[in-house]
Amino acid sequence: MKKDSKIFVAGHRGLVGSAIARALQNDGFTNLVLKTHQELDLTNQQAVADFFTKEKPEFVFLSAAKVGGIMANKTFPADFIYNNLAIQANIIHSAYVNNVKKLLFLGSSCIYPKLCPQPIKEEYLLSGPLEESNKAYAVAKIAGIIMCQSYNEQYGTNFISLMPTNLYGQNDNFDLENSHVLPAMIRKFHEAKVSLAPSVTLWGTGSAMREFLHVDDLADASLFLMKNYNESSIVNVGTGEDVTIKELAEMIRNIVGYSGEIVWDTTKPDGTPRKLLDVSKMNSLGWKHRVPLDEGITSTYNWFKENYKL
Repeated sequence: MKKDSKIFVAGHRGLVGSAIARALQNDGFTNLVLKTHQELDLTNQQAVADFFTKEKPEFVFLSAAKVGGIMANKTFPADFIYNNLAIQANIIHSAYVNNVKKLLFLGSSCIYPKLCPQPIKEEYLLSGPLEESNKAYAVAKIAGIIMCQSYNEQYGTNFISLMPTNLYGQNDNFDLENSHVLPAMIRKFHEAKVSLAPSVTLWGTGSAMREFLHVDDLADASLFLMKNYNESSIVNVGTGEDVTIKELAEMIRNIVGYSGEIVWDTTKPDGTPRKLLDVSKMNSLGWKHRVPLDEGITSTYNWFKENYKL
């Protein structure tokens, strides 16, 4: 990528897309093509085809997706599979038709089987059953990976796929109905602190383990792969370190400064018991994460206080 290369960041207002756009701008890239959902509906095949024909981007970061936590995935599975399949199919096919030099597809760690060995290696993909609660989303993301690989195989394209672990950071979704666990906890503890609530109720037992990567680290990894990686095989991106949900809750409670009690609602699901990525492939390519979890949560909480209107 040259500094004046035309680069399309799909989903630039989301958690991942906004971080990638920031990283590109900070790295001196000057020719970014950014479209809001109102300007370009990525689920509309004709609209996407017309956009690519007109704009002719040279590089594409496919970070647009419909995402959400356990509750959202369980409630709206049809929306998750339709929207993600449509977005991916439209962008990947139009990238091929319009001779895009390189495309980076953002997948998810939930593509892997529910009970596969830990840490999760890239080759465990499609080796067992998926977690039921987010199966629709996972199948859509797996289809995106296979689509990139298939276009590379049949048409000689250069479409690569990155699988991030659980992400958090600036521009996250803090809606309690459909957010992920970390931003939901930030909001719950903050509201409890402000309202002087005696306790905060969290889902599950707290024993499930999760890995968290700051979105600025993911954006850095995305640029690194776009510059240095040209293979069809997927690449995990994470920290290689995980914590229990209980440890995460205590960390966030301390950072927010909430002194009340944590109550665990064990009638609610824990989700996958553990989901730690093996990041040895990414590390061997020459990239490693930089943002420690406590530092990342602190900056995310500060952003939340400044930007989120409750």
